[in-house]
Amino acid sequence: MKIFNRYGLHLNPYVSVLSAALIFIFVSLGVSMPTTMKDYFGQVQDFIGTNMGWFYILCVGFYVIFVIWLYFSPYGRIRLGPDDEKPQFSYMSWFAMLFSAGMGIGLVFYSVAEPMTHYMHPPVGTPRTIESAQRSMITTFFHWGLHAWAIYIVMGLALAYFTHRMKMPLSLRSAFYPLIGKRVEGTAGNIIDTFAVLGTLFGLATSLGLGVMQVNAGLDFAGVLDSTVQNQIILIALITAAATISVVTGLEKGILYLSNINIVLGFILLLFVFLTGPTLFILKSWVQSMGDYFQQFVHLTYWTAAYKGETDAWRDWQKNWTLFYWAWWIAWSPFVGMFIARISKGRTIREFILGVSLVPTVVTFFWLTVFGNTAIWFDLFGGGAENIAEAVGSSETMPTALFMLLDKLPIPGITAIIATVVITGYFVTSSDSGSLVIDMITAGGHHEPPVKQRVFWAIMEGLVAAVLLLSGGLIALQTAALTTALPISIVLILICWGLVRQLRKDPARASRYGVNPMEIRKEEAERARKASLAATKESTDIAR
Repeated sequence: MKIFNRYGLHLNPYVSVLSAALIFIFVSLGVSMPTTMKDYFGQVQDFIGTNMGWFYILCVGFYVIFVIWLYFSPYGRIRLGPDDEKPQFSYMSWFAMLFSAGMGIGLVFYSVAEPMTHYMHPPVGTPRTIESAQRSMITTFFHWGLHAWAIYIVMGLALAYFTHRMKMPLSLRSAFYPLIGKRVEGTAGNIIDTFAVLGTLFGLATSLGLGVMQVNAGLDFAGVLDSTVQNQIILIALITAAATISVVTGLEKGILYLSNINIVLGFILLLFVFLTGPTLFILKSWVQSMGDYFQQFVHLTYWTAAYKGETDAWRDWQKNWTLFYWAWWIAWSPFVGMFIARISKGRTIREFILGVSLVPTVVTFFWLTVFGNTAIWFDLFGGGAENIAEAVGSSETMPTALFMLLDKLPIPGITAIIATVVITGYFVTSSDSGSLVIDMITAGGHHEPPVKQRVFWAIMEGLVAAVLLLSGGLIALQTAALTTALPISIVLILICWGLVRQLRKDPARASRYGVNPMEIRKEEAERARKASLAATKESTDIAR
């Protein structure tokens, strides 16, 4: 792999130039032809939602099965690093960064909007009933639960294994070494990493677009700034500047500190809604909804509405929700996976899978229950929630749903400010960690690439998010995720194959069956020595 290492830069010129050129073309088209791009986004979204939905659903189901199998397999005891490696971060800091990078902005955006939307406009049954309320939480859990984290685990685990244990660059191409060998250093590897950059950038831009829409909604609610696309562009510029400052401070300071602050502020907001809302109802519905979710886990995983007919209503619902989520998680998997890999050195495969899947899922479910079910409770038992219902009625007003809920609780002015700060914090950490990941890819897997490169990619993320908002808002954000996820979904399947092939050769696996790993290493070293001697002898004979 060729690395350009001059003028304070450290980058793979092929991946960097190709990725930047494609992104500049996209930005130029979005700025010069916003209406045409908006129509194009709508057509692409319709095509993928209609013709490729089954493929996304099948892929995500496979990832879940693969992760479950890997957890219970003999490979689970293998450590992501040398056998005596200790984790770099404490559990608390690890979970905080996992949560901030994995779902922060989107979870705040949809915590009220999605449960209320499914309750008001359910895919099955009568709206605004007990049944639609129960089904809405199951559906929301389905979209934010184990399936999303299984996608992240596949990518993150493979990258962590090949980087920390195999001592390969922290780059997507490394996961393909068992399949194509040294060709990962050439053109094939450059193409793979370019896909990773584009997927990361557009998946991240989707989250940043959602985040800035809600930040603007919060400021509008507080009477500070009207909710308009122009103001959202200004906010993107300001928050991207803040993310740039965080970029300069590095992983152990900027991202870590901001992640911990976000967790504390988010917990304060969560606790406030929990205590001032219908507390007993929240606890009971949380337990029941988790049971319902696991009971219908398999059915939901492979549900495609095939027997409902190809009506516009059914196709639009699945396209706008399930397929959007699956595509969003897949498109974002290079970013989240690489970031998780970066912070997970020293943990075993089983510890990695359990920590990345179970803890964030349980916390996510509780968060969704507190906010989503509180909004539903007001409509079912609390005298109505017409303002929240109106907010989720269209994509333009959906970002205000959270603030409409807070308006029904004590001190709405203060809690709205806290919510806006939390969203902004997640915006900054997502942009910061995203620029770090993209920079690592374009730097050939370097763990600490130059800061000036990270600043460049942070600015590019803001530009793409701004163009997507100008070119169609929520529809453009959804289409960006759907489109970039298609090639990456195939990449994830190949990664599963390559990871298993390499794990079968790992010395730690043999120790489970009574074989000393050190003996295996000695045998491998001896075979390498003999092969080297044979090659030397052969070259000497040829010279003679």
